[in-house]
Amino acid sequence: MPFREILKQTLSALWETKLRSFLTMFGIVWGITSVILLVGLGIGFNADQKQRLRSIGTDIAILFGGKTGAQAGGYAAGRDIRLTIDDAIAIQQQASLVKTVSPELRRTVSEVSQWNSASRAVRGVWPEYQRFRSLAVEQGRLMSEKDEEDGARVILLGAEANRQLFPGKEVIGQPLMVNGYQYTVIGVLEKKKQNGSYGSGPDNTQLFTPYSAMARDFPPPERPGVVRGFVNNIVIEPVSPDLHEKAVNQVKKIIAERHHYDPNDKEALWIWDTLEGSKFTERIFGVMTLFFGAVALLTLALGGIGVMNIMLVAVTERTREIGVRKALGATAIDIKRQFLVESAIITLVSGVTGLTLGVGICLLLQLAPLPDFIPHPVISPIAITASLTTLTAITIFAGMYPALRAADLSPIECLRAD
Repeated sequence: MPFREILKQTLSALWETKLRSFLTMFGIVWGITSVILLVGLGIGFNADQKQRLRSIGTDIAILFGGKTGAQAGGYAAGRDIRLTIDDAIAIQQQASLVKTVSPELRRTVSEVSQWNSASRAVRGVWPEYQRFRSLAVEQGRLMSEKDEEDGARVILLGAEANRQLFPGKEVIGQPLMVNGYQYTVIGVLEKKKQNGSYGSGPDNTQLFTPYSAMARDFPPPERPGVVRGFVNNIVIEPVSPDLHEKAVNQVKKIIAERHHYDPNDKEALWIWDTLEGSKFTERIFGVMTLFFGAVALLTLALGGIGVMNIMLVAVTERTREIGVRKALGATAIDIKRQFLVESAIITLVSGVTGLTLGVGICLLLQLAPLPDFIPHPVISPIAITASLTTLTAITIFAGMYPALRAADLSPIECLRAD
């Protein structure tokens, strides 16, 4: 029988059971749409988290002093390790695997502008800190090496700090009283998407100034263990991600030698390693994406079972028709081909619809403004390939068994059927 005639009969049969055919096709449509959306959201979450981690620093390590956990060099265990500016200078001069370093001195002090006042954290840092901590200005400029050398009283405002201190006002070049000293605002930072931070909170809420100015104007009050030159932490950037671990170990040895403890003492120096954190987060969201994809593919497979079920029902309902056609000369191949084409039309039409719907929703969500906690889904070629592969398998297996069953029916038995 010509393929055109088979196609005509198939469409006629589907139209006669249009509600049942629609419900069956909906399972395939929903399955493919789910694959594209769930995998796209999983990849989107992964990309969003990477961006948020990048706001802290993509390949940096942040060093905090701890307490020694063992005796070393005649010194008792349990000593407080207090980092100082001299430690940062030693790392800068001796650590060949460290590209850049910056001390970080944090104080929460009063800030007063012409329009408002606040009590926010100020961070005193070296200029290179701005680059590896991904600080970018929306207005004005960043701090320069000359600002650090001169101990200039200049300051950068985070986005939220700017809204509080200079609500809707011109800010660049304006004076700001910081703990009684007059500073000049040189820049406002771009707003960051930042889930976490360390120390005094997200960068949007902070103010940044040259370390030399901060250490001079408002160092931390001296107390046992805290002397002039104390820093809250030191941030390092290795020369490359491949040498990250070696660079961190090199810094550990330098600090251990200066403070007289064993470099292998894990309690003496606490390190927040953003590269390790990034890898860990990527593994978590990678597993989550695989889980989403597996659930969606299972949904699609269940839709395939629905196609097989409706084809078996169709064979049962059209047993007499099959008998008449065979009695008039239709071969087993003709019967098998008809049911295969019918199954293929159901799966392919619903598959293309689901693919179009899934990709269309992803594109619309990419253009739509979403809440900060919901990422924009990413259209994944892997998800589309997996969907099409599963759809092909469904077309073959969901249609083959009913088609073979219909082709094997005897004309006499078919004509006896009610």
